[in-house]
Amino acid sequence: MTAAGGPVIPNFGSGSSCVTGDHLFCWDWVKQHWGDTLGPALAQHVELTAIAVSVGFVLAFSLALLAHRRRRAEQPISIVAALVYTFPSIALFQLLVPFTGLTYTTVEIALVSYTLVILFPNIVAGLEAAPPEVIEAARGMGLTPRQTLFRVEVPLALPAIVGGLRIAVVSTIAIATIAATILPKGLGFPIFYAIALPTPFKTEIYSAGILAIALALVCDRALVLLGRAVTPWTRVGG
Repeated sequence: MTAAGGPVIPNFGSGSSCVTGDHLFCWDWVKQHWGDTLGPALAQHVELTAIAVSVGFVLAFSLALLAHRRRRAEQPISIVAALVYTFPSIALFQLLVPFTGLTYTTVEIALVSYTLVILFPNIVAGLEAAPPEVIEAARGMGLTPRQTLFRVEVPLALPAIVGGLRIAVVSTIAIATIAATILPKGLGFPIFYAIALPTPFKTEIYSAGILAIALALVCDRALVLLGRAVTPWTRVGG
């Protein structure tokens, strides 16, 4: 039967023997309901993740630049970010609801906050990893502090930045499934919806979970390839 606005849950009394028997995994159900349940949920999950990581990266990079130039700012920012990370994800979602409601904003604020904890220290560490003699050589060539930052320090920081992005993306994909407790979007919604049935429907739970894992693996691999493309010097002699 179909729940208005929700995933399509089969009637266990009809359909294939796999569905009616609630077997471990029913491919026919997956194919039948890809267009109205799993496909849209996957697209929503990608959207939630992309927005969170993009906004989080911009904020983290800006704060990292501030901390890199003004070292006294690094510790307060790190403490605030670490404090946010101590909140269980579901608790943080619920704490935001009274202020921003059951909205995309609530979910994204929480997801962005978690990305900051990962991205900020990685970017700062990358910027600070540039050898002093390289910085001095850049200045000796007449480069301004801004030119030194973007032509020398940021390129040398790319391995650490991409490494932080890999962790942030995979973590955000995982945490976004929990966001379905607040907003009926993403791959977490079919999972929670199927679990809440009087008889949980295994295929929907497993198919949505497998898609979340596959999405994380694909994104991680894509970032590995991106890291190799933007840091070709790291492969010299390897």
